[in-house]
Amino acid sequence: MRLRFISTAFAISLLPMAANAQVIIDMGAFTCDQYLAMSPAMSRDFSAWISGWFSYQAHKTFVDVLAHEKNIASVKSWCQSHPRVNLMEALQSTIGPQ
Repeated sequence: MRLRFISTAFAISLLPMAANAQVIIDMGAFTCDQYLAMSPAMSRDFSAWISGWFSYQAHKTFVDVLAHEKNIASVKSWCQSHPRVNLMEALQSTIGPQ
């Protein structure tokens, strides 16, 4: 009985490792029209993720929510005029180095 309990506990402890999947996004191939085609929820999440990445690159340790919202609006506006352009280029053009 004890061996069965230990075996079950061990098997359960391995489940989170199997569920920890990773997704790779090639940002070099991601275009503005793909960004604009995202659902509002996906766009919100993606914008927060990319904002965090930019903040990390600039060594920022704070979050400016108003600047974040302004940056999202700027990128979306720029992307509407340049739908085939790489999203990273759009981010550099509108937000620039932080």
